[in-house]
Amino acid sequence: MITAVDSNVLIDVLSPDPTQGRAAWEALQASRRRGPVVACDVVYSEVAGYFESPEEARRVLAKLGVRYEPTSERAALQASRIQREYHLRGGDRQRLAPDFLVGAHAIDVADRLLTRDRGFYRAYFRDLMIVEPLRSRADLDRTGFRRSVGDLTPQRGR
Repeated sequence: MITAVDSNVLIDVLSPDPTQGRAAWEALQASRRRGPVVACDVVYSEVAGYFESPEEARRVLAKLGVRYEPTSERAALQASRIQREYHLRGGDRQRLAPDFLVGAHAIDVADRLLTRDRGFYRAYFRDLMIVEPLRSRADLDRTGFRRSVGDLTPQRGR
């Protein structure tokens, strides 16, 4: 199973925050156990900006088990279509093209998306399985994902 990862999860892994960082780390490791973890160009570039050099970014992302997977033209066009729908529905300008590119890339190359931004992706990428890192150990089951009312967090759409 291929998991696309959002920059918010990788930034949490790399941050000193003991709660978000640990939850993100555990979710990333659980995803790696299930198969490859990929990051699109948007995510790769956002995360790489936290490092002193591109070489250091490449090395750390590789060590985390994250593989670079560029966005295809098909995904870019799908992102533009979904962004247009978002704005036609009255969506605010806080959501920019990168958010839509991350979701469309995940649909194009992966089976699911690991992100903390589940509400947005569930609303606009209904066919995409969303996996969310946990905030506390009490929410974990043996797979490393949150228990919600009666089922695990990997869910499609609403």
